Amino acid sequence: MEIEAGHHPIGVVAHRTGLTPDVIRVWERRYGAVVPGRGEGGQRFYSDADIRRLTLLRQATAAGRGIRQVARLDTEELAGLVAADLASGDRGAAKGPPPDPGPVVAGALEQVRRLDGVGLDATLRRSAALLGIVPFLESVGAPLLRLVGDEWHAGHLTPAEEHLASAVLHDIGADMMRTLQPRDAGAIVVVATATGERHANGALAIAAAAAASGWRVVYLGPDLPAGDIAAAARTAHASLVAVSVTYVDDGDRVVAELERLRALVPATVPVWAGGAGAERLGTRLEKSGIRVVSDLSALAAQRDRPIPG
Repeated sequence: MEIEAGHHPIGVVAHRTGLTPDVIRVWERRYGAVVPGRGEGGQRFYSDADIRRLTLLRQATAAGRGIRQVARLDTEELAGLVAADLASGDRGAAKGPPPDPGPVVAGALEQVRRLDGVGLDATLRRSAALLGIVPFLESVGAPLLRLVGDEWHAGHLTPAEEHLASAVLHDIGADMMRTLQPRDAGAIVVVATATGERHANGALAIAAAAAASGWRVVYLGPDLPAGDIAAAARTAHASLVAVSVTYVDDGDRVVAELERLRALVPATVPVWAGGAGAERLGTRLEKSGIRVVSDLSALAAQRDRPIPG
């Protein structure tokens, strides 16, 4: 089969632009950054012009600009903007490697203290674009969420500051989950938190990472009884059930609720638990047949694993 010049699959585009495939899809679906063609089998193909535009968008966002704003520009306007950034001394930022997550988290926390929600949103979305969705969730999103929680419990953040951080992280996680959802039929994961767990951001991080890994996600939100989660898993014919446990005020109650979930979900369907609270209860949960997962990249490997009949 002869390959048409300027007719590139997404893997080639990712290699040439320095963007991850999931970021390319997000920018395409949410912001209309490019409009790829389609092959006979429905697969995306990108032109040389698409590659140039995506490269310019990466450079513009790496220089500190929001993707929402720059995606509206035509390619020549975008090229002029990037050239101006380079001329003004932003050359290193526009071509440099992805940011070190440590300073990104520290800077984000300072934006929380200033109640700078717009700046925080831009910082985190730019970090996600440069790192990729799953690395961002693991190295920036989750550490920031834990840090904000610790600072709030220690009295170093006000309730308003904690709520602002949670709201921004919630919106970003929900956007990722929606925009990355595969359109085709595929393996389904049900994501929720069990009764008593009202913190939704951990579950949203799992849902976003699952969508980025190719899962179809049924997201049920926080504070749901085990029986309802299990019923949803049966109705959706789920291949995996994943719950988030962030804080544990009563370990016995949490373990009992998740043991009930494990008993109600079909034995062939794995039940996973993630989050700081799940790690605290790790040994007890593992003994009950619930896998405690701290690495979101495990979702990609599990997606292609067949479920025994």
